[in-house]
Amino acid sequence: MEARYYDKLSDRRVQCKLCPHNCTIANNKTGICKVRSNSDGILYSDMYGSLAATHFDPVEKKPLYHYFPGYEILSLGALGCNFHCMCCQNYEISQTSKSGFPRLQQFSIKDILRIAVSNPNNLGVAYTYNEPFVWYEYMFDIAKEIKNHNKKNVIVSNGYINEKPLNEILPYIDAFNIDIKAFDEKVYREFTGGDLKHMLRNIKIIVDSGKHLEITMLIVPGINDTLRIFETMIKWLIDNLGNNIPLHLSRYFPRYKMKTQQTELSVLKEFAGYAENHLHYVYVGNIPKSEYQNTTCPGCGSLVIHREGYCTQLTAIDEEGCCTNCRLKIAII
Repeated sequence: MEARYYDKLSDRRVQCKLCPHNCTIANNKTGICKVRSNSDGILYSDMYGSLAATHFDPVEKKPLYHYFPGYEILSLGALGCNFHCMCCQNYEISQTSKSGFPRLQQFSIKDILRIAVSNPNNLGVAYTYNEPFVWYEYMFDIAKEIKNHNKKNVIVSNGYINEKPLNEILPYIDAFNIDIKAFDEKVYREFTGGDLKHMLRNIKIIVDSGKHLEITMLIVPGINDTLRIFETMIKWLIDNLGNNIPLHLSRYFPRYKMKTQQTELSVLKEFAGYAENHLHYVYVGNIPKSEYQNTTCPGCGSLVIHREGYCTQLTAIDEEGCCTNCRLKIAII
């Protein structure tokens, strides 16, 4: 399918305008993402109608802890990414092209809708696993159909997209989890190849639009595990998003091209402890039986949601999202 958001240049070149890389792509080549290709001066979205992964997941796995807890969500993944992080957890699908992945399956929009409505506990559709913005056109059309049938749309993303396409898809998206890779401009560029300022701008656009947002940060030794810089990030979150924003800190394990040892538990606990002094909802993932999975009331300290793995139990929260002990409104949908 012909892609959206590009300009035609001379010599059959095109410039993609989907994300801030703004790739200039020669004929018969792809952009950084590997899934937007130029054929005779026309930019195509190579992934339209194709998926690498389809699963019903707990919504908590996205991770979204404050958005319809206990529900499942149909999770879709394709190929490609506009970042090339050396520790990518899903590199098999994010760091390849259509020709390099023979196990793609074809799904029409009606196929996706049929699957989505077949599960009575299904919240809607999550665009996840790889970077969903690089298969924007397919995601956009699915999201419109899902929205028309009163289901929810969730994007799990690095947040690296240009402002115009973000604003055009926002009316169809209900919730986001954005992964902040690092909070130092130099480190961010070296680690991802992108500019931190664009992602931060998009986070503010999402919040200003009234959409639900949760933040994830994978703590990678030697990359983004400097407490001083982490403190700067927490201050930015409070100043721009408030102290109700849910923050998920995730433990790194060696993957893809990075062989550094896994994040020490002591580092995760230090970061979580600092964040808890400033934010109401802080979680730690990729560690067994973590007390950091539960949600407690910021007002009275009551356990309002208990989680063990992906088993979720609402313990002291009513249908209006209030703590049943002190009646404080919990920042949860």
